[in-house]
Amino acid sequence: MRYNYRYRLNPTDELHERLAWTVDTCRQVYNHFLYRLNREDGTSAYSEQSVLPDLKDWWTDLKQVHSKVLQKVVQRLYDNLSTLKGRKDNGYRVGELKWKAPKEYRSITYSQTGFELKNTSGRAVLSLSKIGDIPMVYHRDVPGDATIKEIVVKQEPTGEWFAVLGIETKDEPPEKPKTLEDCVGIDVGILKYAHDTDGTAVERPDLSDERERLEREQRKLSRKEHGSSNYRKQQRVVAKRHADMQRKRRDFLHKLSNHYAREYDLVAVEDLDAKGLMELPTNSRNRAGAAWGTFLRMLEYKCEREGTHFVAVDPDGTTKECAACGAESDKPLWVRKHSCPSCGFTADRDWNAAYNILVRGLKQVGTGCPESTPAETALPTGTDSVPAKRVVETGSPTLKKRAAQAVSE
Repeated sequence: MRYNYRYRLNPTDELHERLAWTVDTCRQVYNHFLYRLNREDGTSAYSEQSVLPDLKDWWTDLKQVHSKVLQKVVQRLYDNLSTLKGRKDNGYRVGELKWKAPKEYRSITYSQTGFELKNTSGRAVLSLSKIGDIPMVYHRDVPGDATIKEIVVKQEPTGEWFAVLGIETKDEPPEKPKTLEDCVGIDVGILKYAHDTDGTAVERPDLSDERERLEREQRKLSRKEHGSSNYRKQQRVVAKRHADMQRKRRDFLHKLSNHYAREYDLVAVEDLDAKGLMELPTNSRNRAGAAWGTFLRMLEYKCEREGTHFVAVDPDGTTKECAACGAESDKPLWVRKHSCPSCGFTADRDWNAAYNILVRGLKQVGTGCPESTPAETALPTGTDSVPAKRVVETGSPTLKKRAAQAVSE
């Protein structure tokens, strides 16, 4: 299996300058090969990488950069080109690759060779060829049977340096269960971040204090003279406030996704177009702060790691559809209660959507139906979000029957 381990680096002033110089030189190499790409047709990453040895004859600074790092710069350019072409083939309007400014190019990649983890005088250091030994915060051990395939060294906008180790282990992910016993459907939102079919309603993390600190520092930045020394210092402060919010949000998402991946045999979620939701005219900041796309990506790879079925279903109509009879009824966003005009079933709006997501997920997987369907856990309407609160609804037998039929249709 492949994993990414992220470590904080603590370079000295000399190593910091060396790292910054290497990153900027790689940026210039990227721009150079982009210029060649725009002038010549039919080039490839392999053919352009073969040009690097001759390029060093007149661009002598490149001799101070490891050869694999330079090759990955060229590969990065053609990977970007391939991504752009893929989006164009999928119907998106795309432009052209642009030259990288210093703030837009912040990382270098060592692949296969040129790096080594060492223990020097009782402390962990990352040895990088052509740069030196950089002290690192080795907060967790790399598995003994793991092989480090590549290392990405990156400088964040805060000025901090990090190393991302791409490791590979011989362990294969556990086999996914053929018979499903514990299944869950999750409906994500803004006020209630996640509402599942087990009756658990998880509140959105409160980052209001962090948001106030960020806005205060942004106001200070707006009063600085653009481009001045004080302006650049304040930019770092604003970047640190952004980093604080990001770390707390990601910590919450990691814990939540880890819980679902480990506790269930199947996790069904909506296949949301997070970018498209961001482009809607209202409430964009709250949608961005919810980070639904990040949560779904975390949940997907953790389910793969734990041997759990991960199913992303079509979100269309999950709120309108009745979990008991399948009839559809429109309701505005401010209506938080589902009341079916056809069968009379009532439940919390989000729980109803979560159960519809679970039914679609079971139908999509089609491997087996859980013996104990979470149909008796609907939160009553008007109830505050309380983890794992359960009540028995009169419509439960109908719900169980509908879930059991999902995989046989």
